[in-house]
Amino acid sequence: MNANPIEGGDIVLSVQGLKKNIGGKPIIRGVSFDVRAGEIFGFLGPNGSGKTTTIRMLVDLIKPTGGRVLVCGEDVSRSPEKALRHVGCIVENPEMYGYLTGWENLEHFARMQKGITRERILEVAEIVGLDKRIHDKVKTYSLGMRQRLGIAQALLGSPKLLILDEPTNGLDPLGIKELRAFIRRLADEGMSLFISSHLLSEIQLMCDRVAIISHGEVIAVGKVEELIAHADTYTLWLLDQPGKGRGMLAADPNVRLVGEHEHRIDDAVLAGMKEAIVTVMDEDRIPGMVAELVRAGVEVRAVQRVTPSLEELFLSLTEGEGIG
Repeated sequence: MNANPIEGGDIVLSVQGLKKNIGGKPIIRGVSFDVRAGEIFGFLGPNGSGKTTTIRMLVDLIKPTGGRVLVCGEDVSRSPEKALRHVGCIVENPEMYGYLTGWENLEHFARMQKGITRERILEVAEIVGLDKRIHDKVKTYSLGMRQRLGIAQALLGSPKLLILDEPTNGLDPLGIKELRAFIRRLADEGMSLFISSHLLSEIQLMCDRVAIISHGEVIAVGKVEELIAHADTYTLWLLDQPGKGRGMLAADPNVRLVGEHEHRIDDAVLAGMKEAIVTVMDEDRIPGMVAELVRAGVEVRAVQRVTPSLEELFLSLTEGEGIG
């Protein structure tokens, strides 16, 4: 549970009708969403969909053509210093000096901000789990350690909002798992996190809510489980007489048969049910259908419900647009 309730929580980041034209061409088209206190908010879209351009506008690296960005109520365009004092950000890969130690890197960045003490540098090193290696040269760090050092640098000013652009890029599975746990811990302590990614599985595991962006437009915003609920849940039938069973299923107006190339069920799910008939139907209808099949002499060997993934939803919303 988050220490700060997300439902009805304070809005830390408010993006209102954000637009960006480059060379007269619209790149970002009226993007809007809010991020609340203690929330992990995912920003999901394929490479080239406008994620990084949006993030650059959030932190005043480029100016929007239209719309507003508010951080803790402060307008980023009108009062960038007031607004961005609440923000820590890593856009793309964190840039660190390999010939310096982790500590020396943090000292260097601390000089750019007011009031960052030696104690705070040690605190952020401990927060990201680098306290035992903080005096080693960065060139000896693994990619995951460099990522954590970048996050430590972003945390120096005690931000209320941490923005991470593709934070799992290049990390191995263990590094991704550790980063996910670390991000959750920060949210549990009340920080808001904005995570940009094209990795559907990571967003699904990591985030409380998500905005899906495609071609510079946000096409869906909501809780992960609520968005997934809008995609079809499949019911798989493994029958001893598939031909007869298929005919009975097709005859029921409450059942929709799904062709082999119409669904996006993971191959691992289908491995043990290669001959399964795939349908879309209400869960309440399953017991009655089982009874009808058995009465007709069709043996029901297995029935399995397959919940759609965020990928299923993404592909349905973007009509198959690539995600990598």
